[in-house]
Amino acid sequence: MTEKTLFGHPKGLFVLFFTEMWERFSYYGMRAILLLFLLDKTNGGMGLNEGEGGAIYGLYTFSVYLLSLPGGWLADNVLGQRKAIWYGGIAIMLGHIVLAFPAGEAVFFAGLALVAIGTGLLKPNISSIVSELYPEGGAIRDAAFSIFYMGINLGSFLGITIVGYLGQKVGWHYGFGAAAVAMFLGLLVYRIFAQPYLKEKGMTPKLAEEKKEAKKTNPLSWILIAALLVFVLVLQFNGTFTWNSKSGVATSMGIIAVAVVIIYFANLLFASNLSKIEMKRIVILFILFWGAVLFWAGFEQQGSSLQIFADRYSELPFGMPSSWFQNFNPFYILVFAPILGSIWVFLEKKKLNPPLLVKFAIGLFLLGFGYYLMVWGAKVALTGVKASAFVLIFTYLFHTLGELCLSPVGLSAYTKLAPKKYLSQLMGIWFVAAALGNLFAGLFAGGFDEENVQQMPQMFMSIVWFCIVVGGIILILQRPLKDWMGGIK
Repeated sequence: MTEKTLFGHPKGLFVLFFTEMWERFSYYGMRAILLLFLLDKTNGGMGLNEGEGGAIYGLYTFSVYLLSLPGGWLADNVLGQRKAIWYGGIAIMLGHIVLAFPAGEAVFFAGLALVAIGTGLLKPNISSIVSELYPEGGAIRDAAFSIFYMGINLGSFLGITIVGYLGQKVGWHYGFGAAAVAMFLGLLVYRIFAQPYLKEKGMTPKLAEEKKEAKKTNPLSWILIAALLVFVLVLQFNGTFTWNSKSGVATSMGIIAVAVVIIYFANLLFASNLSKIEMKRIVILFILFWGAVLFWAGFEQQGSSLQIFADRYSELPFGMPSSWFQNFNPFYILVFAPILGSIWVFLEKKKLNPPLLVKFAIGLFLLGFGYYLMVWGAKVALTGVKASAFVLIFTYLFHTLGELCLSPVGLSAYTKLAPKKYLSQLMGIWFVAAALGNLFAGLFAGGFDEENVQQMPQMFMSIVWFCIVVGGIILILQRPLKDWMGGIK
């Protein structure tokens, strides 16, 4: 690296920092008001019921993460990462422009689809270029990703603040329009500064440099694929799948995605000629996958059920928009990420750093504790008195601490434990965990029926128990699975 800037990092890092910051502004800002707009019946919203609104929210956030898989493939095989980022940003901006104009459902859904497609192109590829800036790897790359992560959360904070205010206090479509302006600013930064400071990085598709010898597909792989098709067809013909309602589509898509993941892991284990130690590591990744799905299903309710609770049942200090509660997550990350990072380093020096699976379990326990606070808040709300704002403020604190324990650990586990020839695929599967979590979060929010508010404490308590049980299982399995990791910590 010959050209350096602040803290000795390449200037290209800060081009990517500001591009991603504005993209996250648009995504998190729009997400903060999306469900409120879908449910609003009096101020120009779509007037949907909770089940339909939650299903659409879940399908949208599910698609955003799921489309990162084809987005990464297109960049590697056709476009190159730089073009994928550019075209993705344009699609996001156009999608928000469509959402900014009042129109029918079809036009609105077209706008959501454009945003999801664009995010699928941009999100996985901008992160990979960050890694390309540091071919030497090591601590400096870790530091670069910490700076990049700060950009993500700064964009999130600004987006929720500005879009949330405009959407709830001025008009929904003004909020959507602000998200379009933010993405335009990101594109402007990228267009002006990418070429001078990123040079040729990410310009060429990463096509295979050598043609791999044709391999015979293991017969078991075909059997597993056939079993998946039979499973899907049986559920289709026996009426389990329903495609005539928004919640039915979301549920059906979730079932199919779960089945695909199970078959994928089965194929890796039994039909991919892995060594014994690799097979053991795949089992660990399988366990972590479902723990991550549960975590994101709870965590990502900040834009769904927790947003509904904030809007209907919580005090709003100083008359602030209810969507501003979502700002506590990026704020806490900006405050606590460096502190928690320092704690892990200190514990490592003392040889007291918790093992990977223990941190994962701690993340689930912290999420569960946050929802236990929501159980208490929901019981207060049922008395007809709005819950104190501190319920959500502290809920977000524990959820964010859980995120900082689980998310980077899970990402690290997948990069360390995945067999090298399946690394890209398994990183995509990690995104599928977030996709499924978002989908389930939306479906869960559909249960917030104003006609039956008595169910709120039980709904939140169900998440508490799931977190305790799954976190406890991972904690119990930590010791016997330690040897399965093959020396990787």
